[in-house]
Amino acid sequence: MPVACFDLEGPLSPQDNAYEVMGLIPGGKEIFEVISRYDDLLTLEGRQDYEPGDTLKLIVPFLIHHGITEADIERVSRRARIVAGARETIAHLRRNNWKVHIISTSYQQHAYNIAAQLGVAREDVACTRLELSRYRGISGVELVAEVERVILEKLYPRMRDEEIVATLDEFFFKKLPQTELGKVFNEVRVVGGSRKVEAMLRFLEKDGAQLSECAAIGDSITDFKMLREVSRGGGIAIAFNANEYSLPCCDIAVASEKLSAILPILDAFAEGGRSAALEKAGSLEDGQGEAAYTLFPAESETKLRRTLRIHSHFRALVRGEAAKLG
Repeated sequence: MPVACFDLEGPLSPQDNAYEVMGLIPGGKEIFEVISRYDDLLTLEGRQDYEPGDTLKLIVPFLIHHGITEADIERVSRRARIVAGARETIAHLRRNNWKVHIISTSYQQHAYNIAAQLGVAREDVACTRLELSRYRGISGVELVAEVERVILEKLYPRMRDEEIVATLDEFFFKKLPQTELGKVFNEVRVVGGSRKVEAMLRFLEKDGAQLSECAAIGDSITDFKMLREVSRGGGIAIAFNANEYSLPCCDIAVASEKLSAILPILDAFAEGGRSAALEKAGSLEDGQGEAAYTLFPAESETKLRRTLRIHSHFRALVRGEAAKLG
């Protein structure tokens, strides 16, 4: 049985839900952009016990400080669109006996909403559990106002990596752990990076399938470990409207306004496995149409840069403001 594991934000829905939720806070989007860059830097550094996508953990103190609720997250999620061709893609796969899963850093309130619209059951979704109501009235929130001011007045205007790391290391790993807020903050387990790999392997075990029967579809820094694991295991890793972090870890890059552009690759994979999918992508690589297909690894730096430009264009078309996030 072929299995498809989709990232949610990007391939299935253009909204970055956490970014939009932070927009409910004065200066919240600017704060999120700084923390998102911090997330990228810690991931690239290989910081121990840190996973890409932990941005959704790092913003929790700010959500608590400003009284954001689960209902607020759900309300923002209801504004989210579905990527063109996503419903068609999921329906096509289900008709053809694929098992479909969603593996997302998104908070459960958003992930379950999008999954329901696509006909994917909750038991086939791995996402980040968040119960903000548990954290009301705890100590430590007074530190949040202080670091917010520093972020907005000093870090955001300059966006200097070394300043971001020094300031936020001090807040998240020295000051916050000494508070009650720091203790509950550590309960949040974001499904990103290696945790996406763990979720994928759990789904495959439940389905009785192997990595060689799995197609993974992602677009960002939170997905590169999942894409790499699938590729190494003989499955097929597809980067859809990807950024510079996920492209190097895929087998096939697909840039399009419609998710259904990946269907020729998935149909070939279901028929003949990895080699058939790669052959199909190769036949489409130089074609003209609504989608651009690129085989990876790219044989030259020039090809990689050209592919990234194409994907950046489509990423902006599909995701809008969220396209700039890692």
